[in-house]
Amino acid sequence: MSQADGGRDRLIETYRKKAKHYDATSRLYPVPGYPHRALRRRAVQALGLRAGDTVIDIACGTGLNFPLIEEVIGPGGRIVGVDLTDAMLAHAQDRVERNGWSNVSLVQADAAEFGFPAEVDGILSTYALTQVPKCAEVIAHGAAALSREGRWVVLDVKVPDKTPGWIAQVGTAVVRPFASIDEWLTRRPWEAIRAAMQEELTDLSWTELLFGTAFLAAGSRGPGAP
Repeated sequence: MSQADGGRDRLIETYRKKAKHYDATSRLYPVPGYPHRALRRRAVQALGLRAGDTVIDIACGTGLNFPLIEEVIGPGGRIVGVDLTDAMLAHAQDRVERNGWSNVSLVQADAAEFGFPAEVDGILSTYALTQVPKCAEVIAHGAAALSREGRWVVLDVKVPDKTPGWIAQVGTAVVRPFASIDEWLTRRPWEAIRAAMQEELTDLSWTELLFGTAFLAAGSRGPGAP
């Protein structure tokens, strides 16, 4: 088994265990009182969506972003939720059925191997992409699938710049029960995400949130993109 396969299997097992209570426990990540819904709404707003748009939600989990997206795109739009874990998608399907949404498709796939449909209007990932070892490849694949004015938005956590190592280690220990973050500190995936978005997208905006413990990154393919 390769290192990548081992990491993927650990992620699947981690989130299979957490799927049943994920909606509740996610409110405690990374700390109790974290403004999850407000920041998710801000991320959806950064997509600049319109009624009838198609959105890919990468690592969608149980579908916590779906209601926020549905408010904008309406029944004429489309959501494709992609996640690695079958148990998380089962809960996402329950959410879809409870709300009577007929415009949501769910796909079980590794984000790095997902075949993005062409000409999508928005791609979103919240609190997940930093845990994907090949996060830069996901950014590149998604950027190539965007429509000319389509937007890529990533909301995720990070370590504040110039944080002493011991503080970072303590913070990692605190959030470890809520996420699979092995080697997260040494990989510094938020840096790879920022570099990939700068490379693949135009007009990139990068906003540090909550004293640098999170970030909101957004960019569009734009008319000059390859």
